[in-house]
Amino acid sequence: MSDVFDVLADPTRRDIVDLLRAGSEKSVGQLVEALGITQPTVSKHLKALRDAGVVVAREEGQHRYYRFDESSLARVQAWVGGSVPEDSTKPYVDLREQGVAVGSLAKDVMAWLDDVLAKVRL
Repeated sequence: MSDVFDVLADPTRRDIVDLLRAGSEKSVGQLVEALGITQPTVSKHLKALRDAGVVVAREEGQHRYYRFDESSLARVQAWVGGSVPEDSTKPYVDLREQGVAVGSLAKDVMAWLDDVLAKVRL
């Protein structure tokens, strides 16, 4: 199965997903008309989306109808959800105090090293 992040990196594929998310299932012809690109190009992108599990195809006679499978984006939602702080009123952790302490320590270590190097050079 293809990586869903790689598949959704392509803007045409995202357009296809947007069209399928916005309504009911659509045929290849309907997608071609909505996107204004060729049928082989749409079919190529649909294959990539299908292989990644982002869309599901239903065959009816000689026609295929595609629909968006929202469960395919569970990994993306988990990843995005995991990057959001639990307390949305605090969008970041204030590390200024720790940064000042580390900076002060680094300054002291550099002074000590300079002193050691000066004695070694004598």
